[in-house]
Amino acid sequence: MNIKIKRAYEQPHKDDGLRILVDRLWPRGLTKEKASVDLWLKEIAPSTELRKWFAHDPDKWKRFRGRYETEIGHHHDLIKVLKEKARKGTITLIYGARDEKHNEALVLKQFLERNQ
Repeated sequence: MNIKIKRAYEQPHKDDGLRILVDRLWPRGLTKEKASVDLWLKEIAPSTELRKWFAHDPDKWKRFRGRYETEIGHHHDLIKVLKEKARKGTITLIYGARDEKHNEALVLKQFLERNQ
């Protein structure tokens, strides 16, 4: 499986493969053309409650990871879709957060890699 992560505001590249937006909300200020998203899986994103609680606070990162992984575990059908797409070729999980070290795409990528 070849899984990448990329911020929605970065320039799309042909090496991205299938670009999958994993945010519950569409990235601000981006048109669909500019974002170049092939698939939007908003249901795999953290719940609204979890997202608001975390608020991208690095001090909450470890607890966020654990809570989000629990939520991911309830989405067997979406995990199956992501794994199938990753087996067929490169996928890039797209996220909108500014923080490149503390975001849901990173947690999701690591979850998928651990649970191949």
